[in-house]
Amino acid sequence: MSTTIYTKPGCPQCTATRRAFDRLGLDYRTVDITHDPTAAQTLRDAGFLQAPVVVADAGSWSGYRPDRIRLLAQRDAAA
Repeated sequence: MSTTIYTKPGCPQCTATRRAFDRLGLDYRTVDITHDPTAAQTLRDAGFLQAPVVVADAGSWSGYRPDRIRLLAQRDAAA
């Protein structure tokens, strides 16, 4: 399963999301949107207005969503 977390510095929801992924042992890569203007514009064009944005095989969402993170962990465990 491929997961990317788009983050920005000083974002409490970004930190909480990464911590939840780490706690559940989920693999992910991060992209700092303050250093990648193309990624930031792509997310805005897709309608995302807040960080973090999580893009996974099972869907995408923005903000800290422990319910969605748990679902990813369940799918990962079942695979």
